[in-house]
Amino acid sequence: MNAPRNFDHVALLTDYGLDDEFVGVMKSVIVDIAPHARITDIGHNVRAFDVRGASLMLARAIQYVPRGVVVAVVDPGVATKRKMIALEVAGGEGVLVGPDNGLLVPAAAMVGGVDRAVVLSNTTLHLSAPGATFAGRDVFAPVAAHLCNGVPLDELGEAVDPDILMPGLVGLPQIGDTEIIAEVTWVDVYGNCQLNLGPEDVVGLTAGTNRLTVVVDGADRSVAITAAFDDITEGALGLVVDSYGMLAIAKRQDSAARDLGLASGDQVVVRPGAGGGTTTRVSFGKIAPEAPRQ
Repeated sequence: MNAPRNFDHVALLTDYGLDDEFVGVMKSVIVDIAPHARITDIGHNVRAFDVRGASLMLARAIQYVPRGVVVAVVDPGVATKRKMIALEVAGGEGVLVGPDNGLLVPAAAMVGGVDRAVVLSNTTLHLSAPGATFAGRDVFAPVAAHLCNGVPLDELGEAVDPDILMPGLVGLPQIGDTEIIAEVTWVDVYGNCQLNLGPEDVVGLTAGTNRLTVVVDGADRSVAITAAFDDITEGALGLVVDSYGMLAIAKRQDSAARDLGLASGDQVVVRPGAGGGTTTRVSFGKIAPEAPRQ
């Protein structure tokens, strides 16, 4: 049995929004049990029931979250037979708490995978409740607080094999010699469309030019490879390495998502540019993250 750790930080991600009392109640439960705990919000405006989108948000954020506990609640299967779990990660430096529905595993993979996993079956660490539909308040929040107070992981419930946990819901790109079938993983507030592609995935298609073709719903659009949003020609589309190191289709001070009619989960085919490209000094090497656009 590993020695218990005391944590002092809890990060929250939910689809509760901020119009109702749900987030405030969760925070109150945590602080009531663990008064020393600091709480930060990763986000609460995940689209309702969007496990896939929430898992990607958590995976993007996890490397910046301090040592401690992460509670993620996007749980369409609440009060059903789906498991409630806690995952120890990063050699015990963190614990992810939430439903076993694919929400947690991608984030765990980003920090080295799951070290240990347990089902939250020890009900003495939960709140008593009149119903079973608010697991965020009655199970996940008190469990996070008890972890902050030094309760060891194996006291939360029975161990479970990490290999049988529900995997993430985002597929890999299909990379061929002449085209790549990709997926939009995220559309941010500016309308930038992040793809499930890294810059290294498209090197074979560029042929030394700065242009590629993206195909959306059968329509071809030319995109210029640029180093920054502001380098994109007014009204044109660009392909930029975003602040998470992934390729994103973007427009200069405009929405690529609106222009192309794209949403998270949509398919995009990437092909070589249709001639007329120019050689470029733009590199797909590692670049410093860009500040958010205002």
